[in-house]
Amino acid sequence: MTDNRALGAEREHGGEIGPTERLAMNRTGSFDWDLDSGTIDVDPAGLLVFGQDPATFDGRPPTLVKRLDQAERERLDGVVKDALTSGRSSYAARFRLDRDDGSEQWTHVQARILRDRGGRAHRIVGIVRDATSEVTHSEFVQELERRRRRQTDMVERSTRALSRAVTVDDVTAALTGPGGLARLGADGLALGLVESGSLHIIALSGESLDVLDGMRVRRLESGLPLHEVVISGRPLFTSSFQELIKGYPLLAPLAGRLPFRAAAYLPLVAQARTLGGMVLFYRQHTTFSADERNLALGLAAIVAQSLQRAILFDEERELATGLQATMLPRRIPEIEGGEIAVRYHSAWSGRQVGGDWYDVIPLPKGRVGIVVGDVQGHDTHAAAIMGQLRIALRAYAGEGHAPSTVLARASRFLAELDTERFATCTYAQVDLGTGTARAVRAGHLGPLIRHTDGRVGLPKLQGGLPLGIASVFEDEEYPETRLDLVPGETLVMCTDGLVEEPGADIGQGVEALAEAIAAGPPGAEALADHLSERFWERWGAGDDVALLVLRRSPDPGTTRAPRIHQYIHQADPEGLSEARAVVRRALRDWGMREYADDAELLTGELLGNVLLHTEGGAVLTLEVLPEPVRRVRLAVQDRSSAWPRRRTPGEAATSGRGLLLLDALAARWGVEPRGEGKAVWCEIGPAARA
Repeated sequence: MTDNRALGAEREHGGEIGPTERLAMNRTGSFDWDLDSGTIDVDPAGLLVFGQDPATFDGRPPTLVKRLDQAERERLDGVVKDALTSGRSSYAARFRLDRDDGSEQWTHVQARILRDRGGRAHRIVGIVRDATSEVTHSEFVQELERRRRRQTDMVERSTRALSRAVTVDDVTAALTGPGGLARLGADGLALGLVESGSLHIIALSGESLDVLDGMRVRRLESGLPLHEVVISGRPLFTSSFQELIKGYPLLAPLAGRLPFRAAAYLPLVAQARTLGGMVLFYRQHTTFSADERNLALGLAAIVAQSLQRAILFDEERELATGLQATMLPRRIPEIEGGEIAVRYHSAWSGRQVGGDWYDVIPLPKGRVGIVVGDVQGHDTHAAAIMGQLRIALRAYAGEGHAPSTVLARASRFLAELDTERFATCTYAQVDLGTGTARAVRAGHLGPLIRHTDGRVGLPKLQGGLPLGIASVFEDEEYPETRLDLVPGETLVMCTDGLVEEPGADIGQGVEALAEAIAAGPPGAEALADHLSERFWERWGAGDDVALLVLRRSPDPGTTRAPRIHQYIHQADPEGLSEARAVVRRALRDWGMREYADDAELLTGELLGNVLLHTEGGAVLTLEVLPEPVRRVRLAVQDRSSAWPRRRTPGEAATSGRGLLLLDALAARWGVEPRGEGKAVWCEIGPAARA
């Protein structure tokens, strides 16, 4: 290599080169430093490396290093002193010095320390050479490696972020959200998709890019750089955005409004199909190297693949949810005496839709059937089976069959489909006129009831086997449970997706649902919205959810004749004391405090008889009779057909004085038949006028 440079120098000078010039090109010399005398002997080549004139060098070490700035000189001195004091036999160092032409030279010195028998250093010999080309090459390699690591990191981070994207919205969020531009190494981004012959800009990110809002949807034709890139499938790299605008007159309104110097227009191609295009904007770029172009194309390929998966997912999702929607009721019928609200949430997992459903079925004699259920599986087959089962169950209910018969026939229907699928559901026939509900359960969650005082109960419904399985095992028994809804009470039914979370006990989810129902607003629609918002995180867990809320209309009476109703469950130990407190509070609020003591006493007596001597709970009604005789009327309804009878208790008897109390405290009282049971009523207040 030295010979070639020498020949080149000879040709440049037009003649032979001298020995000094040959030394300068060699740029490697030696030195001998006598520590005792403080002098240093350096050969001519070494002096040239240090930038010294061999004719004037005085042999002193300070003169040799005078071209080094103070910091470099102190660093070199430190290396030498450390080697001398530590007892080492050699040292090496790199340092910088300024050349005559103002350029910077890297110098490398390697030296050996000679010591006497006592270990005292008395002499240093070594070589010194110009290492500028080596260091420069090393820095170039290091910079190239840093650049490659940075590019690899950009690809890895972009791939990682986009691998979690499922929908097109997810892809755009990954590109435009926090860290999105940094992962792409750009200062701005525009992303467009081809749809119906037009290019739709679906994402913009970066300063001042809002000026492109007016160009979000345009026919796919030449005249704009991104459109031409999408049409041709060839990328476009520009190092002067202003020059690019001159070549595309349609971009003229943007001149001076975009703070970018360069841009990369990239087609988004996946499996030979052009999906759209992407623009990466840069503030500082002036040129695009081959590596930078390849990096941009690689990023575009990653984005294109992610978009292809997301578009396919969205299409499949639309197909699946469309199928599912056709299987559910188109509208909920209006009902008299109450209000119903339904909510449905589809899980986000491609075609993995579930078989959850709800239905509201008008029945003879003013009744209404309500049902929520879930077909096994999370696929379009489950949704199709759900649609067939819903229609069959609706038909059986509409024929007027009892709830137990409806589920038995639905189970047989599902088994005969021979799908190897089963389904769970809860079905109830409700008479909103009387508040009576007859409910059955097939391996499903039971309903929850919010009482008028805000408490939420979980009635114990006897259950049968899931639909389909029951018929296979020839066990189609679905025992009915009677529920009583007083005016103003709300019944909530749902599928397990609302309360079930992976790794958690479903009982905790039911408790959380009960708390949310208790804290929610009274109306059915408002409560359904409240529960939807409260449990949206659970709904995002990948399971479908069906929710049905039925509220019996409240019966407040009138301003002059108010009325309240309350259901007291037989198994509720606190129900009796709470009912007495409700009566006292209501009479106080109605301005009839003088009747509170008697009303509270009679409430306890009438309810106690029902809870002690009958098989179920009781409905308490407290109302004020309108003029001309303003009295308090108290009624307790139960399901027993046995009427109370008067007894004559002895002095030591602990019971049998209920009717005696009624005679003593009430102005009037009586017993009336009520459907399957009776109601004992009494009136408290002034006697009727003659």
